[in-house]
Amino acid sequence: MKILVVGSGGREHALAWKLAQSERIQMVYVAPGNGGTARDIRLVNVDMSDPVALADFAQAENISLTVVGPEVPLAAGIVDIFRSRNLKIFGPTRDAAQLESSKDFAKAFMQRHNIPTAKYQSFTDAELAHAYIDQEGAPIVIKADGLAAGKGVVVAMSLDEAHSAVDHMLADNRYGDAGARIVIEEFLAGEEASFIVMCDGKNVLPLATSQDHKRLRDQDQGPNTGGMGAYSPAPIVTPAMHARVMREIINPTVNGMAKDGIVFTGFLYAGLMIDDKGNPRTLEFNCRMGDPETQPIMARLKSDLVTVMEHACNGTLDAVELEWDRRTAVGVVMAAAGYPDSPRKGDVIDGIPPETPESITFHAGTQIVDGKLQTSGGRVLCVVGLGDSIKMAQKQAYETVDQIHFNGAQLRRDIGWRGLKH
Repeated sequence: MKILVVGSGGREHALAWKLAQSERIQMVYVAPGNGGTARDIRLVNVDMSDPVALADFAQAENISLTVVGPEVPLAAGIVDIFRSRNLKIFGPTRDAAQLESSKDFAKAFMQRHNIPTAKYQSFTDAELAHAYIDQEGAPIVIKADGLAAGKGVVVAMSLDEAHSAVDHMLADNRYGDAGARIVIEEFLAGEEASFIVMCDGKNVLPLATSQDHKRLRDQDQGPNTGGMGAYSPAPIVTPAMHARVMREIINPTVNGMAKDGIVFTGFLYAGLMIDDKGNPRTLEFNCRMGDPETQPIMARLKSDLVTVMEHACNGTLDAVELEWDRRTAVGVVMAAAGYPDSPRKGDVIDGIPPETPESITFHAGTQIVDGKLQTSGGRVLCVVGLGDSIKMAQKQAYETVDQIHFNGAQLRRDIGWRGLKH
């Protein structure tokens, strides 16, 4: 069978890499893919990203199943287009994807269905937003309502920073339409975790737990990014916490969407904040796998992902039990010079070692130009190390990282540090 993976990042490289391991696979196409998927003999890049063109391609090539990686095509309704042509695709419809494509929609939804989250107000008027910040004080969180590639969130630790974020988004139009409305919410303290499940419309299948590292620098310092690394499993999500999140957040979300007349299919990602008393609250929803969480999660998945995806499309996820590598996986992102504000492109990348059972390098912002691998985006690579403990997985990941070189590379040296405290 032939499979199409839509997207060009590290998440899509990891999904395609895992799908290609199935014995039933004839071909995995990645659209548009990156330098890493171009170098993998089991994968074929297809230079297109328009949803209608992709549906045409899927029809012409008799694609058995399409898996959507990023949020932009989901928000544009790629699932609706494919389904209108009876093409199998895994992901949420445009309406369901509003859980991610509009922070205002998601917050109102959570309030309506009693899903634990931070208190909030939405604004399109800068003066009212400034007045609200003065009333609430800092720290406080300002979010662009729409999609901003993981960069439309400012965790303001001071009033000045908060007011400046409002001006950037509403007055300066920094994020265009995505920032024409903003959500201001209370700052939640605690430890973050990523809780990702697959939904087939009625059944929910949880994936391995993970924890992302959003800040650019060690010890969670510096600006917010799309994610500088992740590890799986996350020790803070104990079996009791897992059951509670399913009961209080995931199931009410899937059921709440159905009650609102929107059946949710696809990956559902709840970004959690777990406070010091052990109470989980929802920071955000994504309607796709996380990036960089996908890379360590896929590195640990032992089950045949093609079979799992078929069950997901056929509404039979309740028949699936996932098998996981018992080892910990630590994924370290190597980002381009200037990331996250103005990432530099065109730096030559050298020294990526071959994949081993303990180490895999997934590509994100890479391209091949004149036969040379170069940087082409903010987050360039995600190097995953596997080991019997967080410490051993870290050691493996950083030994691999230290063999790779490109000018201006930025990375954190402490991915997994919170897990070590547990």
